Amino acid sequence: MNKPDDYTKMNNKEVMVKIKIMIAYRKLLKNDSHLLEVDANERSITHRFAIYLEDEFPNYNVDCEYNRNGLETKRLNLLKKEICSDDTNGVTVYPDIIIHHRGTKDNFIVIEAKKTTTNNNNNDKEKLEAYKNDLKYRHAFFVNFPIKEDFSNFNGNFDNYIQEINTRLKN
Repeated sequence: MNKPDDYTKMNNKEVMVKIKIMIAYRKLLKNDSHLLEVDANERSITHRFAIYLEDEFPNYNVDCEYNRNGLETKRLNLLKKEICSDDTNGVTVYPDIIIHHRGTKDNFIVIEAKKTTTNNNNNDKEKLEAYKNDLKYRHAFFVNFPIKEDFSNFNGNFDNYIQEINTRLKN
């Protein structure tokens, strides 16, 4: 399991990326608390989060569940099985949110998100490692949204809710 980020080991650009994600997250908590309190659908929450990310990364496109890498479909090699975003007979892979330049392979940030009421975070973290390795995303984040009681008890410790995935899979 990844430990919370150690800011002393990160360069200024890496720190700024994490801070911008935290600012967008804080806006979500403030402006869209109703979605978290009533346990709204994850897609509704990630959509609102993406809107706030657009404010923080104005020179990039921010998309939810985007299935392209340049002009091709996204493909990952995960658990020795190739997974494609256009695989209608198997497991499909669409990142919850990406920050990128559409139509190019300039993959800046990939985000997988879950609500605290949902388990199975390890698969998302494994996917994030694969996105960094296979599609060369510069940053990958696992974001957990506090739902119901977790939202009421949120103490402002973002390291428990926003984790940067810093590892890459070995070739």
